[in-house]
Amino acid sequence: MNPQAKLLSITSLFLGSTITITSNHWVMAWTGLEINTLAILPLISKSHHPRAIEAATKYFLVQAAASALLLFSSMTNAWYIGQWDITQLTHPTSCLLLTTAISIKLGLVPFHFWFPEILQGTSLTTGLLLATALKFPPITLLLLTSPSLNPTLLTTMAVASAALGGWAGLNQTQTRKILAFSSISHLGWMTIILVYNPKLTLITFYLYCLMTIPIFLTLDTIKTLKLTTMSTAWTKIPSLTATLMLMLLSLAGLPPLTGFLPKWLIIQELTKQEMTPTATIIALLSLLGLFFYLRLAYCATITLPPNSINHMKQWQTNKSTKMFTATFITLSIMLLPLLPMIFATP
Repeated sequence: MNPQAKLLSITSLFLGSTITITSNHWVMAWTGLEINTLAILPLISKSHHPRAIEAATKYFLVQAAASALLLFSSMTNAWYIGQWDITQLTHPTSCLLLTTAISIKLGLVPFHFWFPEILQGTSLTTGLLLATALKFPPITLLLLTSPSLNPTLLTTMAVASAALGGWAGLNQTQTRKILAFSSISHLGWMTIILVYNPKLTLITFYLYCLMTIPIFLTLDTIKTLKLTTMSTAWTKIPSLTATLMLMLLSLAGLPPLTGFLPKWLIIQELTKQEMTPTATIIALLSLLGLFFYLRLAYCATITLPPNSINHMKQWQTNKSTKMFTATFITLSIMLLPLLPMIFATP
């Protein structure tokens, strides 16, 4: 891809996200989301493979439909209430339409069908942007409108997302699809607590990004797209595949690692809100995700290929990304001691 075109796309992504996050007017927020959609399309289709072109077309159609719904929701609210302010969304029909629009943009169940297909059709680096950076503006809009949204609807969608993200991920052999269903499952955890503690939703999203970034970067470094090739990846960079196991277990939410922190806080908050059955259900559903994370970790570090590949071990990777990846790996594994500091914030 032309370096100038790539720079323009990435700059537009930053611009679109900044406009949406900082705006308090619905039209400005919609404009930022549209800039984001148009900026990511060249990055999705840059390989010129038919699957990539298909993914870019699907992404454009889905995001255009979601943006139209969002604009219709804000116009309906302005028609009845006379307010274009994002925090003044109070009309019931507008709230329902907005929940639908943001769910489509994020890939929440039952509007999740597009996300695994698009992640499968693009490169790992663009997939990383789709799974992390491009989810931030819609989540910001959800946070700003959270007092007006329907808690029952959000809880139902959240439990369904956690369930489907776990069930559908069990059968996958492509690493990008597994990470897509992992993203859907984590979105369920973020959505379930949105109405009761929006700050906790934001913490969960930040920690999800911290754990997902090094996994995508590691898979991109060892050039692994399927479980079958993952079993031979340990011969390339043994140190990186060993830490990949810890990162995957952190994403699964096992206790000594960073990923346990948001799940612990969410279950605690749900219990405080007297939603113990819901907390129990979503905690049990996370076991489904744990299974396919363990399978990924098993393939990456424990499975020996039938014929060992004879080549030099690559102990040093590309120096420009090495420090970046190492920093995120450390954060994705060792952030649990920050819990007292989070509790100390007002």
